[in-house]
Amino acid sequence: MPGYELIGNEELAEIQDVFAHGGVLFRHGFDGLRNNCYKVRQFEQEFAEKMGVRHALAVTSGTAALRVALAALGIGPGDEVITQSFTFVATVEAIIESRATPVCAEIDTTLNLDPNDLRRRITPRTKAVIVVHMLGMPAHLPEIAEICRQHNLILIEDTAWGCGGNLNGRPLGTWGDVGTFSFDFAKTMTTGEGGMVVFRDEAVWKKAAAWHDHGHENNPAVPRWEDTRASSGFNYRMMELQGAVGLAQLKKLPGVVEAQRRNRDALWRVLSDLSGIEPRGVPEGSYDTADALVFFVPDNSTALRCRQELLAVGLATKILPEAYTWHFAGTWTHMPELVAAHGGNLTTAFPQSHAILSRAVSLPVGVNMTEDLPNRVRHAIEKAMKS
Repeated sequence: MPGYELIGNEELAEIQDVFAHGGVLFRHGFDGLRNNCYKVRQFEQEFAEKMGVRHALAVTSGTAALRVALAALGIGPGDEVITQSFTFVATVEAIIESRATPVCAEIDTTLNLDPNDLRRRITPRTKAVIVVHMLGMPAHLPEIAEICRQHNLILIEDTAWGCGGNLNGRPLGTWGDVGTFSFDFAKTMTTGEGGMVVFRDEAVWKKAAAWHDHGHENNPAVPRWEDTRASSGFNYRMMELQGAVGLAQLKKLPGVVEAQRRNRDALWRVLSDLSGIEPRGVPEGSYDTADALVFFVPDNSTALRCRQELLAVGLATKILPEAYTWHFAGTWTHMPELVAAHGGNLTTAFPQSHAILSRAVSLPVGVNMTEDLPNRVRHAIEKAMKS
């Protein structure tokens, strides 16, 4: 839950700076009014530096980040894009909005894309893979990147939950051709709504920058109203107040992740000895963001009892087991494109994923944790396991 827990004077100071320098809220132009204050541009530059890449593009949401990435990479009708069966609906929605065909693969005990099933899903029409670092845990990036290399596929990272994490010291979001991030209110850092795209290739960055701005190339040789263009696009521009908040939040990101990892470990210490509980899979070299503590219990009825006992003492779970219908492709019968891609029946399309998710429990982890919380959680889970 994280970035929003720490919103304070730093964010306010950045917002006030916008108004102190002319109050221009649009990210482009009005140079004579804004006194060289460009918060979104600065946010992009500092985010790119933090991630160790040359180019970053701020957008209106994590969903927009995915849609812009797909457009800039030229993915569209006739292309298949493989992603994982456990993700937020937005990942598949972005594929559908690009008019490509969404294909979902099984997950493993990391709750991320199973590389073995990914291999089985690849067809001559496959053009890209979107891997998602669910609830902050890195996916099997070296294996997945190698599969993409062997099959000449584009790799996109959906890093909505993974901002601030890394694998083998390399930031999540920078392993693929493109990485996307979400800054919604419940992410490790927040701008209320908002997102970012980072790029390996400068040409793709330029296409994305234009596409997210109605095709504007922002050619410095002409005024914006006479701007050059090479394609159409859409409007996914971030505004200056979001950029201002993002600048302050970015400075807090390392501390947020450190605090979440510390609190997650404290929760796990009081639960790990309980009979019947198994830990989530963790790829070697992972530095996860600890967005949640995930563990497995013997069956779905036990998972539901865990939630009931937590609610009884004023606590809660996160997505699992109560809300996975928004995050599991096996339930997305409202997406005809996805249903068709899986033979007309989603309910039996992902048996491995269903078996894993049905017995998973996810506990939310925040920056601020009361001293008594771990023991309260222990009491509730222990009672559920004994019922």
